[in-house]
Amino acid sequence: MSKIETLHDLLIQELKDLYSAETQLVKALPKMAKAATDERLKEAFQKHLAQTQEQVSRLEQIAKSLEFSPKGKKCVAMEGLIEEGKETISEDAADSVKDAALILAAQKIEHYEIAGYGTLREFADLLGYDEVRSLLEATLEEEHATDEELTEIASSINIEAEQGVDE
Repeated sequence: MSKIETLHDLLIQELKDLYSAETQLVKALPKMAKAATDERLKEAFQKHLAQTQEQVSRLEQIAKSLEFSPKGKKCVAMEGLIEEGKETISEDAADSVKDAALILAAQKIEHYEIAGYGTLREFADLLGYDEVRSLLEATLEEEHATDEELTEIASSINIEAEQGVDE
């Protein structure tokens, strides 16, 4: 790990962390989509997979503009969040309860990403990296939208889970 002496150094390190997080998520989302039983939830995971692939491309674009390799750091936080998601997938639970658990796992991931992208957007702003800031802002908006969509889907799934309603 390289020494962090400036806000620029911290930005680079955390961009690498988010790159690792997003590439891990690209592998995990298809499994989450497959495990979901609610069609809206399956579609949300599939839609977010396409967005995540685009987010990886944005991070690669940022790396190119700031002249660093986005590879080489492992996001252990995302690794842990994905591991929790895997445990959820393997649980023996009613469909609606499992879907509610998958939404919980996904929203933990979204909130982690929102925190990272929001902070790095502010770093980029302070450093005067306007293009980087706007690319991070685009991803941040997508993460917020995904979180809101999951909340909306959860509003009916949670009721089904509470009432023990499974199709």
